[in-house]
Amino acid sequence: MNEHITAKRHTHTKQRTTTKRHTVTDSPYGPLTLVAEDGVLCGLYMSDQRHRPPEETFGDPDDTPFTEAKEQLEAYFAGDLKTFTLELRLNGTPFQRGVWEQLRAIPYGETRSYGQLADALGNPGASRAVGLANGRNPVGIIVPCHRVIGAGGGLTGYGGGLARKQRLLDFERGAGLF
Repeated sequence: MNEHITAKRHTHTKQRTTTKRHTVTDSPYGPLTLVAEDGVLCGLYMSDQRHRPPEETFGDPDDTPFTEAKEQLEAYFAGDLKTFTLELRLNGTPFQRGVWEQLRAIPYGETRSYGQLADALGNPGASRAVGLANGRNPVGIIVPCHRVIGAGGGLTGYGGGLARKQRLLDFERGAGLF
């Protein structure tokens, strides 16, 4: 008697689970909500920021993953830090991530136009798309979307408000915090 044993093949799909945590820290520009995904900074949001995700997506409150981010932000606001060196998790489309990397390349105290960023990306006709990606930057200040201006040198859109954008630019140009 032949017995056939059939082994079922089980395939386990490993789902990636992420743990989000957040904290709120004070700044000269109002409270900043820092969000980490698996211990890596993925969000910095101002209290009245446009495109701010809902609070319930920020995870549980926990200061633990934010020590370095808070230290670097304090040094920045004191005028002692010009370049952030934090590990970031920038969640977005490939185009958005490309724009955000270009933002990180803008030197402290300098500005670039949306057109200049589009040129740097090799897509000179993409100024509007650059603007949309800039507006969706999940890690404001650290990824300096405030350093992007209009073609004529004027201030244009900023998720944190134009007054805050002007204050950040003035601060970086040596005018102080207020």
